[in-house]
Amino acid sequence: MKKYYFLILFFMIFFQQSISSEENVNRGFKVEVGDLSPEFSLQLLDGSIVNNKSLLGKVVILQFTASWCGVCIKEMPHLEEKVWKKFKSEDFVLIGIDLKEEIEVVQDFIKKVGVSYPMAIDEDGSIFESFTTEKAGVTRNIVLNKKGEIIFLTRLFDESEFSEMVHVVKAELLK
Repeated sequence: MKKYYFLILFFMIFFQQSISSEENVNRGFKVEVGDLSPEFSLQLLDGSIVNNKSLLGKVVILQFTASWCGVCIKEMPHLEEKVWKKFKSEDFVLIGIDLKEEIEVVQDFIKKVGVSYPMAIDEDGSIFESFTTEKAGVTRNIVLNKKGEIIFLTRLFDESEFSEMVHVVKAELLK
């Protein structure tokens, strides 16, 4: 009888770990590195429109953010200094995509955080949801290569992961 308990316990632990591993691997993304980016079209706050086709030939970071997100507020100055200012004169675009907020809130948010990179608003969250699983949290960066393929994904702000993302962008720009 003890053997059965041991086997049941073993399978329960194994099953739980495999679920946890899967969640950690995708981290709330429904896309993976190597996938072509889902189709999207964004109107930037300056009125210009960008979409998958207009971004081809550039390395792109789509940064999902929100004014109420403390981790986003922590990460954005790093994106400004270590990514945007460093690569903006190259074939590179960084677009902050605010999740479901009014334009006035987003404009105040940009001033508060002090970023100069282009921003857009995902008014209904549909663009965010094309990349993420249901009820996924914000603070995400999606890096696309010049062909529109996903080459790096981040979740939350971890300095080593952020440094790796910067390295990936730099390497991609050299291709």
